Amino acid sequence: MNSYVNMGVGAFLGTVFVLMSVSIASEGIFHSEAPEKEGFAIIAEEGASEAGAGGEAEAEVDIKPLLASADASAGATVFKKCAACHTAEKGGANKVGPNLWGVIERPIASHEGFAYSAGMKTFAEANKTWTYDHISFFVEAPKKHVPGTAMGFAGVKKPEERANLIAWLREQSDSPVALPDASAAATPATEGEAAKPAAEGETAKPATEGDAAKPGTEGEATKPATETAPAQ
Repeated sequence: MNSYVNMGVGAFLGTVFVLMSVSIASEGIFHSEAPEKEGFAIIAEEGASEAGAGGEAEAEVDIKPLLASADASAGATVFKKCAACHTAEKGGANKVGPNLWGVIERPIASHEGFAYSAGMKTFAEANKTWTYDHISFFVEAPKKHVPGTAMGFAGVKKPEERANLIAWLREQSDSPVALPDASAAATPATEGEAAKPAAEGETAKPATEGDAAKPGTEGEATKPATETAPAQ
């Protein structure tokens, strides 16, 4: 009996010895020292993440002047980026996003049968309808323009593409909303500038007449003095 116990203990100790020997040998063969200098260090620039998160705001482009020359047929192609989440035909079903038939100047967060996010409902409280500007800014960067929206779209960044898309969406309506007059804001300023020189001209005219009259008066005053001189 004792001999079997001794054999078992010996076998166990032998196994432990072999495993330790293999471990020590492997460490000696495959061990590698840590390099004194890193071969390639990845350094993230400060502010890069902030810019990506909207820390560095980009100038928002006024879409109205671009709509005058927008290509609605090209906008149909751009809409393919939106088709996974939206329909645009009349009576179309809601998908991940609401149907977009007649969306221009439609009250925000109002399409029947669609469950809007809390962020969109909050946005609707301060902004009543989907104006051309709101559509443009939202399509460019949904989460930036409407914080808290559930729309995970990356956005259409090129202003020309957005103009084409909006021009096409405008046509998806029973009564397309009139395009904004991009020159309307500039017209009053131009008229004002034209009127200002005219007013200055009118102001200057009496001054010129006054100047012309003044030498005449001086001439008449000098003439009698010359005539009385010989008499003296």
